[in-house]
Amino acid sequence: MVFNIGSQQGNINNVAGDQTIYGGQHGTFVSAQTVEFAVELAATLRRMGMDRAAAAADAVQHELEQPQPDREKISERLIRIARAVTAVAGAESAVHRPLVALAQWLGAFGSPILGMLG
Repeated sequence: MVFNIGSQQGNINNVAGDQTIYGGQHGTFVSAQTVEFAVELAATLRRMGMDRAAAAADAVQHELEQPQPDREKISERLIRIARAVTAVAGAESAVHRPLVALAQWLGAFGSPILGMLG
């Protein structure tokens, strides 16, 4: 018997025979696009001369690259970034797309960010 398995995402185990899992099986999936949004956000903030906010975006990228990204940590950093950019006239439009995309990925943790961005 032959199995041809294409693209897979999530916790998928291909085993021959029996498999027993104790304590559950957990995983977190972060798409490459989510990381790209963090990279885009950092680059945009640097072009705007907002180096501290860009460093926070770099930290978001680093956290997204972890096996189990901490959404709460990411949320805290994005809230600081959102506060900084909304304080600068016109800054919202330049960083709006990646900031909204990352906030949406956070789910409930992204609600405060989405509220700040309108």
